[in-house]
Formats: sequence, structure tokens, C-alpha cells
Amino acid sequence: MKDIKPQGNTIRNQKEKFLHQHAKVIWFTGLPCSGKTTLAINFEKKLFELNYFAVILDGDLMRTGLSSDLGFSATARTENIRRIAEVAKQYVQNGIIVLVSLVSPYREMRMLAKEIIGEDDFMEVFVNASLMVCEQRDIKGMYEKARKGILKQFTGIDSAYEIPDQPFMEILTEKDSIEASVSLLTDRMIPLIKY
Repeated sequence: MKDIKPQGNTIRNQKEKFLHQHAKVIWFTGLPCSGKTTLAINFEKKLFELNYFAVILDGDLMRTGLSSDLGFSATARTENIRRIAEVAKQYVQNGIIVLVSLVSPYREMRMLAKEIIGEDDFMEVFVNASLMVCEQRDIKGMYEKARKGILKQFTGIDSAYEIPDQPFMEILTEKDSIEASVSLLTDRMIPLIKY
């Protein structure tokens, strides 16, 4: 039996040529309810309209499957990010644009994701909204439960969120509409993914 070798850049290049796109991982980070998932969903729709193929890896959904065995300690969060980064890396190595929507609260965790995926393929987007606005948007009542002590280790309340030092982009969802935010993303990202 022959050894199975991982796909190299030649295969990736062929797939990118076939898909007419350069694969990237666009990593949306920010407080819970800052608008990461909404932005990812709407940007994926825009990419599809422009004939680009992308997938979304959403933190909440990943915790119902791939990471359903993990809690919210720093160690568990790091493992969650490691797993998602490894999945994103496989997609991008196959020519697919990946939109990751994940709180990823600590700089060290995001650096780990960047190391796994590769610096050239990792685009960090800081989805910026104030804690007050995030609490107002919270239809699930997570912030209220965290403030009452029902939810432990909740980012923004009893667990820190470290703002990115130098994100590739910052989207001010508190100020900009979803349409304006998607337009900003499109203008900045299309030159990078256009084949």
C-alpha cells in the first residue's frame, strides 16, 4: 500500500483556478452579539452573487457537533479554536473561502489559529460593537444570565475579550448597517480573492 501524501500547492492552485478564486480564511472575532454571524451570512450571500464559493464555520454551530464535548474554560476555548482552525485550513487548502464566526476572545487564541491556517491565508476581522449594544441585541438572554451568575465564564461579563492589536479590518456594526458593513468587506476582500 502506498503512503497517502497530503495535497500540495499544485492541487490547491488547480482547484483555485477551477473555482476562479483565491482561498482565504476570513476570521470574524468580537463580543457575543456583536454581529459576527450576521455579517458572515450576509457576506457569504454577497460572495455567492459574485460567483465565489465560501463556507461558514459558526462557533455556536460547531459547539453542537465538532466541539460538543468542550466547555468554556480557557483550555477548552483554545481547543475549540484549534479544531475550527484545522477544519478551516483543510477547506482553504482545497481552494474554498472560509468565513469563521467565533468570539475567540484572547489574542493568543487567534494567533494559534493564524499559525495553523498560515499567515498569508488568515484575515482577522474585528467586529466591533460596545458591550451595551451587544447586550441590547441579545435575544437569547445570555448576557442577563451571565450577569445573574447563571452562565459562567461568559465573554464580556466575567471573562475578558482582548481587542485585536492589528486586525486586517475593523467593522463598526454599532455604527454601520449590515449593508454598509458587507459593502466594506466586499471592497476590501474581493481584490484578494479574485482569481
